[in-house]
Amino acid sequence: MVHSIELVFDPDTEAAIRHIWADLAGAGIPSQAPASRPHVTLAVAEQIDADVDELLRAAVQRLPLDCSVGAPVLFGRVNVVFARLVVPTKELLDLHVEVHRLAGPHLTPAAMSNSLPGQWTAHVTCARRVGGSQLGRALRIAGRPTQLDGRFAGLRRWDGNKRAEHLIR
Repeated sequence: MVHSIELVFDPDTEAAIRHIWADLAGAGIPSQAPASRPHVTLAVAEQIDADVDELLRAAVQRLPLDCSVGAPVLFGRVNVVFARLVVPTKELLDLHVEVHRLAGPHLTPAAMSNSLPGQWTAHVTCARRVGGSQLGRALRIAGRPTQLDGRFAGLRRWDGNKRAEHLIR
């Protein structure tokens, strides 16, 4: 399993995203609910050394950070990942660069290319393995509201092997 460094939302924003997930699940679309926590991944690698937590405390000082969850986006071709874009503000992009600068040496063998600054698409996943026949329904459900204004409130390191989050304070 992969390891990652992720932004987590404040309680109100998290609740709004969980509401979207619940609506998707209620419509029979394989949503993220209830097993996951809404987040935006900043860095991904096969392994992330726990020593990075101390270094990332400097990045946590930038939080909370306002955010806007915007338009739907699809990743993949068949049975796609259905997500909502996060509008890339200067503050968010600067935080992303800082996380990679601080954490880079602790990501093994290296950060996955789709999480690198300049190649990253900020998003929050709503559903996985969405088939073609489900896309219209998923768009009607998870595409509303067209913009969700919220806040990032924290940073965590996710250990995919142990399925454990480590909040960075």
